[in-house]
Order: sequence, then C-alpha cells, then structure tokens
Amino acid sequence: MAQITAALVKDLRDRTGAGMMDAKKALVENDGDTEAAVDWLRAKGLSKAAKKAGRAAADGLVAALLSSDGTSGTLVELNAETDFVARNEKFQSALAGIAKTALETDGSLEAVQNAPAPKGDGTVNDMITGLVATIGENMTLRRVAKMTAEGGQVAAYVHSPEAENMGKIGVLVAVEGSDNAKLAEAARKVAMHVAATNPASATTADLDPELVERERQILTDQARESGKPDNVIEKMIEGRLNKFYKEVVLVEQPFVMNPDQTVAAFLEEQGATLKGFVRFGLGEGVEKEEDDFAAEVASMTSGS
Repeated sequence: MAQITAALVKDLRDRTGAGMMDAKKALVENDGDTEAAVDWLRAKGLSKAAKKAGRAAADGLVAALLSSDGTSGTLVELNAETDFVARNEKFQSALAGIAKTALETDGSLEAVQNAPAPKGDGTVNDMITGLVATIGENMTLRRVAKMTAEGGQVAAYVHSPEAENMGKIGVLVAVEGSDNAKLAEAARKVAMHVAATNPASATTADLDPELVERERQILTDQARESGKPDNVIEKMIEGRLNKFYKEVVLVEQPFVMNPDQTVAAFLEEQGATLKGFVRFGLGEGVEKEEDDFAAEVASMTSGS
C-alpha cells in the first residue's frame, strides 16, 4: 500500500478543488496513483476543477509567423527560466529569428535546431547557447509546428501579445476553399476560438482513443451509481459522450462568436473546409520547481 503523504493530498486538492478528506480517500482507493485519483473524484462528482491539472508551468514565449502569401505558418515555443528574461529584447529578437527560420524548414524541431542561425555563425542551437551565456539564464527551444494549406489559407492568432506576434498562447488554423480573403478571415476567427476553448482534436475521428475510453469509463462509473438498468445506462453513456464531444472536438463546439452555430456550421457558411489546427499554450506539461525563498535563506545562514 502506497504511503499517502500530506504533499500528495495537497497536490490532488490543488488539481481538483476537492476537499481534504475526499482527496485523501481518492488516493487511498487508488493506492496513491494521482491520475487515477483525479478520475475517481470526477466519477464521484467531487472534482471541482479538474481542468486545473494542465496549467502551464514554464516561462518564455510562443511566437507565430505566416508566409507572405498566407499559405503556411509556424509556431515556435522558446522557454526561459523567468518571465523577466522573456521580456528581454535579445530573447524576443532571437525568437523572431527562429520563427522565420522555422518557416523555411519542414517544421520539425530537429530541422530548426540544426538550421543556420538567423544571425551570426553556427546553428540555431548554437545561437541559443550563446544567448544563454549572454543573458545568464537557461533557455530551451521546446517545440515547433508548421502548417501548410496550398489550396487555401493559414491564419495565426496570438492571445494577449506581449511583443509582436508573441505571447503565452499561439494558434495556427489551416482551411481550404476558393475565396482566399474570406478564408483568411474565417480561419483567424476559428484560431481565436481555439485559443479560448483549447479543443482536444479537430474532429471526433481524430480524438485519441485512450482519451475516449478513459472518458467512457468515468461516465460508466457515474451512470452505474444511478442504479438504472444496463440498457438505460448504455443510452445515458452515449448521450454524455456526445456532450463530451461537443466540449472537446473543435468542429462540434458551439462557435464562441455565435454559440447558436457550431464551428463546422460557421466554416461551411464561409465556404471553408478545416484542414487542421495547432495550439501552443506556454509550458504545457512542463514541471517547474517552485522556489522556497525562506528555505533557501535558512539553508544559506544555517552554517553561520
């Protein structure tokens, strides 16, 4: 049996908003497995804020850049240790150069890292190493994405930009159709929608099967607690799954600028066909140690 520590309980409470006793019970029931405990709390209806689990935990900036004809675009995430460095002009200039370089490659992280540096000698990686030495803070080119729509347009959107085309959230949306001017505007509106809703996939068919199965299991556990017959439970599960799809699948979601129509209906109205999207939220999935300043001071003075 895993030891259920106060730190584990606190972490689960922070992620779900559950009460202390509920969080502890969830961990006990799931042998200390935090992810399983999150699902258990959701199934019991005790998780108030499960979506907090994916909060960003790294600093830096995301940059978006489009080609001159709007048929391709790129997103680049460059991480730094502090937000202070992300506001540094040298950091932002380097990121702008990397985004331009990414647009000229196949869009893979390796290709961008090994591409010639936009300024100076060596590669992009060499440039970042030099920047680290100059600024004195670690930096990482974390990820790159590129989208192309040869028969249409790619739109880019940066939410609350902190510098030109740079912010904490960046989105690319690619669409196809016949009227490029209309397509570009439609794609930009959908990109703004994606920034706000953070869909898991473009279509239901694109959803990760493991994510669907996990949700189905949670919904099954919830439905069985109703005590209703199996045939009724099955209908309840399917109905709730359809609701889940409307929450996480882009084309099924109510369009934020007109909730009376879906994103799919909006695109059809604009004569556009969705090719895909990419969304970068700064620091997604990156764990960042929180400094305990008091403990640090204590450790520095303990020997004096």
